[in-house]
Amino acid sequence: MTQPSAAPTVERVDDKHRYEILVDGRRAGLTAYRDHGEQRVFYHTEVGDTFAGQGLAARLVHEALSDVRRSGKRIVPVCPYVAKYLTRHEEFNDITDPVTPDVLRWLNTELG
Repeated sequence: MTQPSAAPTVERVDDKHRYEILVDGRRAGLTAYRDHGEQRVFYHTEVGDTFAGQGLAARLVHEALSDVRRSGKRIVPVCPYVAKYLTRHEEFNDITDPVTPDVLRWLNTELG
């Protein structure tokens, strides 16, 4: 008989500017960000093929956005997945800022 899998956990990894979702201690996915003043700009989300179809991306993004709320920052959804998630989860509307040309220029410079 095999042991049941542990529940996925989400961790913020500040030195890598991302949140990671772990399944049985293995990184299953990530959502990457850069901080711009009081804004946390999300620009990329991915889940490995091995972990696809398990709802991990939604859980990861929910936990990340909840952490942004707790930190007192605001969300800027450059990442298409985060932007789509926000259209279905209005509870984050009060801390979401629009993606502007200035933010995109800043992010391009930041990422090199």
